[in-house]
Amino acid sequence: MHGTVSVSGAKNAAVAIIPAALLSDGVCVIDNIPQIEDVKVLAETLTSLGAQVDLSVPGQITIDPTKVQCVCPSEALTRKMRASYYLMGALLGRFRHAVVPPPGGCYIGKRPIDQHLKGFSALGATIKQTNVVEIDAPSLTGAEVYLDVVSVGATINIMLAAVKAEGTTMIFNCAKEPHVIDVANFLNNMGARIKGAGTDVIKIQGVKRLRSCNYTLIPDQIETGTWMIIAAATRSDILIRNCIPTHMESLSAKLAEAGFRVEEGEDTLRILPRTARPRAVRVKTMVYPGFPTDLQQPFSALLSVAEGTSVISETIFEQRFRHLDELQKMGGKSEVTDRTAVIQGVEKLYGPDVEALDLRGGAALIVAGLIAEGTTVVSGVHYIDRGYERIVEKLQALGADIQRVKA
Repeated sequence: MHGTVSVSGAKNAAVAIIPAALLSDGVCVIDNIPQIEDVKVLAETLTSLGAQVDLSVPGQITIDPTKVQCVCPSEALTRKMRASYYLMGALLGRFRHAVVPPPGGCYIGKRPIDQHLKGFSALGATIKQTNVVEIDAPSLTGAEVYLDVVSVGATINIMLAAVKAEGTTMIFNCAKEPHVIDVANFLNNMGARIKGAGTDVIKIQGVKRLRSCNYTLIPDQIETGTWMIIAAATRSDILIRNCIPTHMESLSAKLAEAGFRVEEGEDTLRILPRTARPRAVRVKTMVYPGFPTDLQQPFSALLSVAEGTSVISETIFEQRFRHLDELQKMGGKSEVTDRTAVIQGVEKLYGPDVEALDLRGGAALIVAGLIAEGTTVVSGVHYIDRGYERIVEKLQALGADIQRVKA
C-alpha cells in the first residue's frame, strides 16, 4: 500500500469530554470528533437525559445541556460502552446526585471502579451499590485523593466531580495519558481551574459555574499507532498525518528495535519500508508514557511474522491475549502463561475466518489479514467500529483489498 492517511480525533478523549459538557451552563461545540459507535451511543445517552445534541456536521458535535434534569441514564445505553462511567462524575458534579448502571465495554479482564468511588467519597458523596451505582452529595468539598493504582478513568472522573466542588482538590498518583490532559484543557476552557494534568499530581480549585466553549480534540494516539503498525507489517510507504509524534515515542522505540526507521515531522509520521522480516522484541505494557496496552494486540500481529521469539508482558489487563487464539488459526505460534505471551515468529500467515472479540483485538486481526496469504474474513466488526472511524474506507484509499460485507 502507499499514500497518505489522516488520523481522526481521539476516541478516549471524546468519550470523556462529551459527558464533561454536561457541566456547562451553555452550548459546547467540539470539533475533530471521530464518527465512531461510542460517540453515537454517548450522543444518544445525553439526548435521553434531556440534552440537545447535534451530530449533523461531520467531525463536530454540538451539545446544549441546559435542559438536562434526569440523572438516571438508561442501562441499555450504558451497557454498550465502558466510558459510560464518566456520567457518574459529570452528573455528580452538576446535580450532586447520580444514579448510573454499571458500565459495559470490551471484556479484557477485571475493570473495577473502586478508585472512582473512593474519589467521590473523599469529596463528600455517599454511595450505594445495587444493580446501579447511586451517588449522593448534598455538597461537594475539595479533598486530597490518593489513588491506590494509576487509573485513567478514576483520574478523569474525580476531575469531573471536583471542578465545581467547594475548595481545593488534590489528586495524587494520577494517570498522565494525553487524553487526561485533553479533558483538563477542555474543562479549563469552560472556566475550570485545573493545574498539573500530565503529571503525578493534579490540583483543582473549585468554581461555581462553567461556561460554554468551542474545543478541538487531539488526534487519536491509538489510531496513530495502529497505522504505524500497519505500515510496518505490510512494508508500505504510508504518510500518517494529523498526529502527535511525541505521543508515540514508546511505539516508535519498539519499531526501531524491530529494525524500522521512523521519520517524524511536526504532525506527521512515516515508517520506512523494510524488506527483511522484523526482528523479535520484548514488550511490556505500562501506563503512559510506557507502551500502551491498547497497542499490544495490533503489535502482536506484527510480531507474529518477526524473525525470532518475542515476549509480551501485559501488566494492565489480564484478559488481553484472547486474540492470539484467532492468530493461531492463521498460522501464528504463541503460548500464554498468566500475563505473558511468547510469540514464535513465522514466515507467513494464512487467511481463514476469524472473530474479533474486542476492539483492539479486532484491529490486530485486520493487521494480520493485510499480511496473510489468501482471504481473511473477520467477524465481530461491531467491536472495531466502536473505536476506528471509517477504517475500511481509509485502507481502501491506500490500496488495500478490503471490504465490508453482510454476514
